[in-house]
Amino acid sequence: MFRVQIFTLYPDLFPGPLGEGLYGKALSKKIWDLKVTNIRNYALDKHKTVDDTTFGGGSGMLIKPDVVAKSLDENISDGEKIFYLTPKGSLFNQNTAKELSKEKSINLICGHFEGIDQRVIDNRKIQELSIGDFVLSGGETAAFVILDSILRLIPGVIGNKNSITEESFENGLLEYPQYTKPQIWEKNSVPEVLLSGDHGKIKDWRLSQSEAITRDRRPDLWQKYKKD
Repeated sequence: MFRVQIFTLYPDLFPGPLGEGLYGKALSKKIWDLKVTNIRNYALDKHKTVDDTTFGGGSGMLIKPDVVAKSLDENISDGEKIFYLTPKGSLFNQNTAKELSKEKSINLICGHFEGIDQRVIDNRKIQELSIGDFVLSGGETAAFVILDSILRLIPGVIGNKNSITEESFENGLLEYPQYTKPQIWEKNSVPEVLLSGDHGKIKDWRLSQSEAITRDRRPDLWQKYKKD
C-alpha cells in the first residue's frame, strides 16, 4: 500500500478530489492510504498559535519551527521522506512523479503565510518541491497536483497501462491529438490515417504530430528530445 500523509492547517480540504473517481475507489480498496495531520493541533500555547513575525523584519508571518517539528516527530517514522511544497523548491515533473510512486510512503507539508522556519527544513532534512514558477495561497493546491500525478502511476489505480505510457512527457514529447466518434462532426472528419487500420502508419503519424506540437509549444522539451 502506498501511504500519504498531509501536514496542513486546513485538514477539511482533504481528500477533496482525491476521494473521487479512480482515486476514491483505489482509496477504498486500500491501494493507497491517506492520513491528514492538522499542524495546529501541535501548537504549544492555549491559543493554538502556529505563526509569528519574521526576524529581520518584512511583511507576513512565518509558521513556527517548534510547532511543525512536533507535528512531524509525533507522526513520522525514521527514514520516511518529507517534502515541503514551496515556490523555491526543486521543480516537480513527470520523472519526479515516477520516482515518488516507487516509495512506500511520502509526507507533504503544506505551507501558508510566508512559509515555515528554515531551521525545521534543515534539521529534519526536508526536501523542497515546487510545481511551477508561480505563487499559491497555500500548499494544499500543490499537494493535489503532486498526488494526482503520482497516484495514477501506482499499480492497480488505473486499469489500462497503455493510457499511462502513451501520454505527454513519457517519451520526452507532448501527446498527439486524439479523436473519437462521430467520424464527421461539424463537417470535419477524423484524419484518414486513423481510419486506415495500418498500425505502422498510425504510429508514424502520431509521432510526427507529437514532434510538431512539442517543437511549436515547448522549445525547451524539443531541444532536449533532439539531444537525447
